[in-house]
Amino acid sequence: PRFETCWPALMKDSHGVVIVFNPELPSHLKEMEMWHSCFVQQQPLLDSQCLLVAHHKPGSAGDTDNLSLAYPLNKHKLIHSNLEEDPEDVRMEFMKYFRNIITFINESREREEMSIIS
Repeated sequence: PRFETCWPALMKDSHGVVIVFNPELPSHLKEMEMWHSCFVQQQPLLDSQCLLVAHHKPGSAGDTDNLSLAYPLNKHKLIHSNLEEDPEDVRMEFMKYFRNIITFINESREREEMSIIS
């Protein structure tokens, strides 16, 4: 909230949003709703353009199977990151997400070019 005046500049022409949170902190789950509202819904972005990352600190005993998010957060891809145990899996998920964003950008550009031509 301290940098709220900068948010419009951060959002301008953005094609994707990654929200990283600590699932063990109830306050983070509440803050996620605010970030989602400001950065995803107000633009608006497609579900596939938002990635949620539940980051588990080293040594935490977080339950990765039973994290349920309320609507509209539950529409987005959710990955669990534990860089101590499985960093490669997190890297692969990010790569998939970025490939989706690039595909979306290319398709949008093609549609725009076709609309100019016709």
